[in-house]
Amino acid sequence: MMASLLLGLSSLCLLVWSLRQRAAILRLRELEKIRLAEGLRSLAAAGSDRDSLLNAFPDAFLIADAQGSILHCNEAASALFGPAPLAGRPALEILRDARLAAPYLECRNSGNPASARVLLPAEAAPARTRDPATGESVWLVDAAPVPQSGGPPHIRLLLRDLSSEHQLEQIRKDFVANASHELRTPITLVGGYLETFLETPELLDDRPAVLRFLGIMRKHTERIACIIEDMLLISRIESSDASALRMETFTLAECVQDIIDRLEPLIRTRQAAVHIALHDPDLTLEGDRFYWTQIFFNLIENALKQNLKPGLQVTVRSEAAPGALCLEVIDNGIGIPAADLPFIFKRFYRGGKLHAQNEVPGTGLGLSIVKRAVEAHGGTITCQSESGIRTAFQITLRGAAEVVPAGI
Repeated sequence: MMASLLLGLSSLCLLVWSLRQRAAILRLRELEKIRLAEGLRSLAAAGSDRDSLLNAFPDAFLIADAQGSILHCNEAASALFGPAPLAGRPALEILRDARLAAPYLECRNSGNPASARVLLPAEAAPARTRDPATGESVWLVDAAPVPQSGGPPHIRLLLRDLSSEHQLEQIRKDFVANASHELRTPITLVGGYLETFLETPELLDDRPAVLRFLGIMRKHTERIACIIEDMLLISRIESSDASALRMETFTLAECVQDIIDRLEPLIRTRQAAVHIALHDPDLTLEGDRFYWTQIFFNLIENALKQNLKPGLQVTVRSEAAPGALCLEVIDNGIGIPAADLPFIFKRFYRGGKLHAQNEVPGTGLGLSIVKRAVEAHGGTITCQSESGIRTAFQITLRGAAEVVPAGI
């Protein structure tokens, strides 16, 4: 009897112990599930933080594993190499061009960082980064190993678009070269005449010749002064922002009429006419009057100087549009060749323009000044021309450059 009772108690104890062990195992499993869920949430948060950090980079950023497959990329890389997803694809397939892939391959083969500045021609350049003039793009490609515990390193790849900096540098170089050339020509002519006077003093007795030489020298010194003045004006415009403009309210018709009065001798010589045709005679603008005077002076003078035949008609007109104001300078002259139109706002560009034989050519900076002065006021300028029929420069002002009601 006692043995049976002890056996029953032993069985009951074993059952209780078994149940407790099972409960403990279940609790451990539950804790493991909780820890796993927390770990997954931490990983997801870490991944989200990583993605947010990478997406904050303006440069394309990719990480490839040891086999060359893309593991991670940011939004800039997706925008550059998309639209197909990049993850899982071979890095060489994404980079495509051998010049872009060279630093990556060097880093993968040597295990050391590698970088290169790459100039891509138009056919290889991503469309959104191309220079509108040449179609080229410039990239800094930087590759470096990313150590991994217990395995071969990954490779970090960064691509930075340097096209804008490259374009600005080319513009600077072209500007210096063109300015040097434009200044050298009149200086050489003036120096040549002075040398002639010094080496042949008897010429000083020939009054008509002296007056003719002095007249030529004066024209070319005036040209030098104009070039320097225009260069300083462009520098002033480009080094300032809208807050540096001397804003005032002025009547557009009065501004244009002042320009017509200044150009009256040239208008009379050309037997031309300049008309003001504003949709509102009392139209006023809020802006820097000095710059607006430069804008209309250059556009009207340009039309007069490039059309030698009498009878030229130049019209300054305006038109109100929803949320914008359109200003136009139109002439019925010889027009601008289609091949020249894309380049007329470039510094020193004169294309196939005609000049009188006894006339010193312009500085080639006028339209460049116009464009930058318009842009300083938040506007845009375009040009349309039909050979032998008309040329129209259209300025569009939006937003901050709205019409100011007369009398305010």
